Amino acid sequence: MNRDVIFAGLNDEQRAAVEATTGPVCILAGAGTGKTTTITRRIAWQVASGAFSPGDLVAVTFTDKAAGELRARLAALGVEGVRASTFHSAALALVRRFGGDPGRILPTKALLLRQIANRLPAPYKFRPAADLATEVEWAKNRRLTPATYAASLGEHEPPIPVDLMLRVFQQYERRKAEAGNVDFEDLLERAVVLFENDAGAAELVRSRWRAFTVDEYQDVNLLQQSLLDLWLGDRDDLCVVGDDYQSIYAFTGAGPEHLLGMPMRFPNAQVFRLEENYRSTPQVLELANTLVPRLGGAEKTLRATRPDGPDPVVRPYPDAASEDAALVEAIRALECDLEDAAILARTNARLTDFEQVLHDARIPYQGASLLDRDAARRLCRRLERSPAPADEAVRAEARA
Repeated sequence: MNRDVIFAGLNDEQRAAVEATTGPVCILAGAGTGKTTTITRRIAWQVASGAFSPGDLVAVTFTDKAAGELRARLAALGVEGVRASTFHSAALALVRRFGGDPGRILPTKALLLRQIANRLPAPYKFRPAADLATEVEWAKNRRLTPATYAASLGEHEPPIPVDLMLRVFQQYERRKAEAGNVDFEDLLERAVVLFENDAGAAELVRSRWRAFTVDEYQDVNLLQQSLLDLWLGDRDDLCVVGDDYQSIYAFTGAGPEHLLGMPMRFPNAQVFRLEENYRSTPQVLELANTLVPRLGGAEKTLRATRPDGPDPVVRPYPDAASEDAALVEAIRALECDLEDAAILARTNARLTDFEQVLHDARIPYQGASLLDRDAARRLCRRLERSPAPADEAVRAEARA
């Protein structure tokens, strides 16, 4: 493995982080600063320098796609054998290894919760099942159960009255268990309980998994952190990377406190800041650097590497209708093909709103967030399987 290849093109901040191959490491990586490049090169240097063998190393990401990208980049650097997976994939493998088949994994909570919600009194029965699923995840990611849920809410407000939400939570857990199903939070909880109660299993895993890298650490929740703590034991070979400004999963119980608290938890932790930005123009970064200090957290000032671009325009709107009208007007005023324009939004739910706006304005668009909804996926599966005419299949799905 060529050292020059591993360190090629790295800036001083990235290089310093890559060279820190052992002990606790915290990488505060601003948006567009090459964090994936940094952690893959660091893992490669952990192997090339002799600090660890590939089988000693575990890289935890939040999506299967990110894990695949990490493996591909490591392979391009000549590193094979590092375990790169999500928390849930790793938990599933360990539960199967030490505890047997956990049961059928629910791909979504929404279907079961919709059935339960249909028995709620009006108007609560019409609350979107996704809201109820988010609340269940919020509770389970904090390791709450129906028995501890109501007393642990604090200032948190559930989407429906507490007594009704508790009823939904209880019925969800009961009906799921009766059907022999588990959800993704169950996988993590079972892995946690397994290692809390089986010292032999915990010791075996720790003897094989010696050093960890956790990406997007600002979005780790209590349940995931509990599992990571059990993997680590009393060791400190942990590298975490993230940006507290990009923490977006608070609604499920995640937060940047684990990232920001890393130096306090490990007083000998090395902290590196990646601030050289490869994604945005100086004008965009100037605006971002003006706004983000209001978020608090770890101080970061991003520096541009790209040439100048147009000044970004920030416009407030009194309501959603005004914003929608301004969006339509701006698109119609464009002096380019529609294929060259894009609407960017923080969440898929917001994209659905924009698709409706474009549809009403008769503006052609590309995007299929509608087809990502549970109901649409079920309908598509029914249409694929059913020999009946499409309209009959649609009516059958509506009755289901």
